[in-house]
Amino acid sequence: MGDHTLRNCRVLVVEDEYLIAVELQTSLEDEGAVVLGPVATLADASELAEAEPRIDGAILDANLGGEMVFPVADLLMLRRVPIVFTTGYDASIIPDRFRDVARCEKPINMKRVVEAIGLALHE
Repeated sequence: MGDHTLRNCRVLVVEDEYLIAVELQTSLEDEGAVVLGPVATLADASELAEAEPRIDGAILDANLGGEMVFPVADLLMLRRVPIVFTTGYDASIIPDRFRDVARCEKPINMKRVVEAIGLALHE
């Protein structure tokens, strides 16, 4: 990954599709990241985002079983935590306040997501 290393970066993974969550976790750990989660529900994501003292970045599935992840994104943005959205929907579901946040469309390319969070962390 060059200058965008994830070594020892604490990355929150919020994803409700089990296989994608596991693949994200493995891909991030392969790059040296410490994965927080993964968690699959809005409630669990909110709890972890509030309780965890250090989160360096987050990968957030926009839709968690019909609940939108944006309250967690707001919380993380207040903490100045860089985020990347993953979604199977087009950009129109993302509120304008997140227009500058990277978005990776599903089916996601793991390399692309890892690169996107690396870039977000080092901006």
